[in-house]
Amino acid sequence: MVARVNTVAFEGVEARDVSVQVQLSPGVPAFAVVGLGDKAVAESRERVRSALTAIGLALPPKRITVNLAPADLPKEGSHYDLPIALAMMTALGVLPQDAMDGFCVLGELGLDGSIAPVTGALPAAIAANGADRGLICPEACGPEAAWAGEMQIIAARSLLEVVNHVKGTQTLPAPRPAPRPAGGTIPDMADIKGQETAKRALEIAAAGGHNLLFVGPPGAGKSMLASRLPGILPPMSTREMLDVAMVASIAGTLEGGALSPARPFRAPHHSASMAALVGGGIKAKPGEISLAHNGVLFLDELPEFARPVLDALRQPLETGQAVIARANHHVSYPARVQLVAAMNPCRCGYATEPGLACGRLPRCAQDYQTRVSGPLMDRIDIQLDVPPVSAADLRHGVPGEPSAAIAARVAAARTRQDARYTSLADGSTPPRTNAEADGQLLDQVVQLDTEGHDLMDQAAERLRLSARGFVRVLRVARTIADLEASDRVTRAHLAEALSFRRAPATAHAAA
Repeated sequence: MVARVNTVAFEGVEARDVSVQVQLSPGVPAFAVVGLGDKAVAESRERVRSALTAIGLALPPKRITVNLAPADLPKEGSHYDLPIALAMMTALGVLPQDAMDGFCVLGELGLDGSIAPVTGALPAAIAANGADRGLICPEACGPEAAWAGEMQIIAARSLLEVVNHVKGTQTLPAPRPAPRPAGGTIPDMADIKGQETAKRALEIAAAGGHNLLFVGPPGAGKSMLASRLPGILPPMSTREMLDVAMVASIAGTLEGGALSPARPFRAPHHSASMAALVGGGIKAKPGEISLAHNGVLFLDELPEFARPVLDALRQPLETGQAVIARANHHVSYPARVQLVAAMNPCRCGYATEPGLACGRLPRCAQDYQTRVSGPLMDRIDIQLDVPPVSAADLRHGVPGEPSAAIAARVAAARTRQDARYTSLADGSTPPRTNAEADGQLLDQVVQLDTEGHDLMDQAAERLRLSARGFVRVLRVARTIADLEASDRVTRAHLAEALSFRRAPATAHAAA
């Protein structure tokens, strides 16, 4: 007879059903685990054997076969320990044959029978809830799994606790969702003196979800501006919080199982590898662009990143998905991010400052800026030159507008966008922001008059706009109109949007 216990395998943030099957048969004593498992799965034999011994059970001198079905689905991680142990106990008659029916099980076993926390508890719980199953998981994962909704969750500290709960000799309390952490202190826009154009660009980017690039000398405030973007973005919805938490759960960065309404802000160092930024590695973990899903990815010193790493961002920025290819399968992680980048005009940083630049101009600026490919630059909606802040502004400049006031305008513009795109949706999922509008939908929301068409024709020739660049100017103009509560995109909106677009020749030449 074969004992069966349900668990999951992870493909990105998706949890795929896996059946753990255990059979005891006559023959030479052996313990085999089959089903395309990785090293951690193979080593589960010794952890399971020791955990069973710790609670007073010994494996019989029989041939023990553990099959993880479907056999062609790769299995990675240590969360198969607990389902294998429970299936083994069912096969031995310690647990009733139907004890594990209606449950999804995951957890890593210690040699003493304790159950250690594992990654992916939230996606597993959501999948189990969707299949009308309960969940058996480590105690530390209970608060995280409880966010999946109304379902039976058994969160235990040890294998013995699970057995006692199933047999009715012990009752484990149902875990409760972890409380949301209090929001940390977010830098305020009022701290920034001067840089009015840059602050305006930041507000437009926040309102429409646009990618943004600051180009300027050291000390101009580029990083300072970028760090204040989360403070003017609207809080995440419940669905967005769950999406972010699922990625964090798979990556093992969901601290205490608590969900936060604050949007992610990730700022990787420029030495980050392709796997660190886009995702990958031995177990195809999510990268920084996925950990920033529904939030902000800030790349400081943009040209210092390896060019292949930057070019790998092009596809995720366009599709909102980071696809990691493997020889036998593909893993996809959500990556709907708002990119904010900063760079100096040249290696020394002072190409635009007379008397401070090095003697290699203009070659210095050309070599430095061409490290960023044209196709990547084309995907950045707003590109702005940030001048240095004068000493007079620092000494006598009045405090800037607080983030709360800007956030109110951003929220109003987002509300207009949501109402507009919801009304125009024809059964399909509507865009969340202007940055996602495309095709006929963009034509519907941006209807230019004769003056607008003439301006765009002239700008396309002078700035040498590609088709993608042309569309992105229209998206930014639509956002500017939303900030002014205007139903139509006028010539003035287009002119401001074009002022935030750098010509390719300018972007890759000396200032």
